[in-house]
Amino acid sequence: MNPMREIRISKVTINIGCGEAGEKLDKAKKLLHTLTEKKTMVTSTKKRTTFGTPKNRPIGCKVTLRGKQAEEFLKRALDVIDFILKPSVFDKQGNFSFGIKEHIHLPGVRYDPGIGIYGMDVCVTLERKGYRVSRKRIPRKVGRKHHITSEESKQWVIKNLGVKIE
Repeated sequence: MNPMREIRISKVTINIGCGEAGEKLDKAKKLLHTLTEKKTMVTSTKKRTTFGTPKNRPIGCKVTLRGKQAEEFLKRALDVIDFILKPSVFDKQGNFSFGIKEHIHLPGVRYDPGIGIYGMDVCVTLERKGYRVSRKRIPRKVGRKHHITSEESKQWVIKNLGVKIE
């Protein structure tokens, strides 16, 4: 097989939406830091919502993992959902996302009364070698054959991660 056609994990993004700033957001940031030992980033609203939340208000936090750490966390997160994904979690670009209802279901994580219980979204971005040229300072187009389809992504997840798609 051509080495440029191999699919790999580009990044795993873990997101916790709190809905408001304050103590709840601080606890979510602390939780993400203890789970991943990485710096957390605060996410904010992009525009005014119909519920009256003004623009640029902090409403959640996220962490991006790459490399070995991303693979290890992904396996722990898939263990929570018993390695079963629905076909609807895959998008047209071959990425997939799923949710974890309570972080204490992750293997090796204990309940901390100072933090509480939080749910989180896990978003996995897949790519092929050479796709980086589309993100360079002077971006180049990536050919259609080099893009990952939803079906290719499903086959890769079944083969490499041992996931069932139901």
